[in-house]
Amino acid sequence: MLDLTLAVAHHLLIFGVFGVLFGEFVAVQRGMSPAVVARIASIDLWYGLLAGLILIVGFSRAIFAAKGWTYYSHNVFFWAKIAAFAAIGLLSVPPTLVFIRWRRAGITPVDSEVAGVRRYLNAELALFALLPAFAAAMARGYGSVT
Repeated sequence: MLDLTLAVAHHLLIFGVFGVLFGEFVAVQRGMSPAVVARIASIDLWYGLLAGLILIVGFSRAIFAAKGWTYYSHNVFFWAKIAAFAAIGLLSVPPTLVFIRWRRAGITPVDSEVAGVRRYLNAELALFALLPAFAAAMARGYGSVT
């Protein structure tokens, strides 16, 4: 039952963080009002919270669930998935800092800064597509280096 509970929680959190990321992508546009900027900054807090929960639940799943740490720790696709998730996390830092700055300033952001943030969000979304591919390969036993 623990394996199922952790798997469901992990998947729901992944869908949640993707929804938040996509919501930011849709909301970040030229001519945003300070109210929209504040809303995006609030949404971005959920992005960080969900990402942290994904790590906790994901590693709990890898350690305590059915296949166990040995299975995951010796799998190339597991580490590729972790690397992709880490890259997404690193790419999320500059937009978060910009959202905080915009929110504190209470301004309508200039178009060039909006375009810069959108480039980061595009990169995050592109890398996000790798996560289910790596997960599917890993779940089917590909990538084992034992």
